[in-house]
Amino acid sequence: MDEIVLEAKERLAKCVTSLANELTTLRTGRASPAMLDRVECEYYGDKIAINQISSISSPEPRQLLIKPYDKGDVKAIVAAIAAANLGVNPVNEGDSIRITVAPLTEDTRREMVKKAKAMSEEAKVAARNVRREYVDFVKDADDMTDDYKERVQDDLQKVVDETMKQIEDTFAIKEKEIMTV
Repeated sequence: MDEIVLEAKERLAKCVTSLANELTTLRTGRASPAMLDRVECEYYGDKIAINQISSISSPEPRQLLIKPYDKGDVKAIVAAIAAANLGVNPVNEGDSIRITVAPLTEDTRREMVKKAKAMSEEAKVAARNVRREYVDFVKDADDMTDDYKERVQDDLQKVVDETMKQIEDTFAIKEKEIMTV
């Protein structure tokens, strides 16, 4: 494959990876430590991710147990989780925090699927933008023959089509996970 296509393929892979990372933050019926990946709390005047100042485990399918490395951070972590608006209530147990994830209602599941669909659409738009950027670059290049430009554009389209399929598959997996009771 051409160097331009390989570079585009690398950037398109980042779109899929980014989508997968975003989708892990969505609530499903199960408790997942990834739910808290983007939650930051006040730590000695700085904002820092909860998973960097504590260990997060899932002792039961619907529970998370957060054990801060420094017991003085419990209140800050509880406040950060409450402020993150995740739809869960953290319970302070003195030296640890327990979160019980309630089962999702049908309406909540549908809302989560809508959010996941919006995230996948954003990933598709990003992939199309990458394609447009590279196609414009190839069209504007004076040092390439017309046949070569056409071949590169065809290769770019194939790579973008593969990426779109990966995005759809990633969304479908998350949708099934959300809708499973």
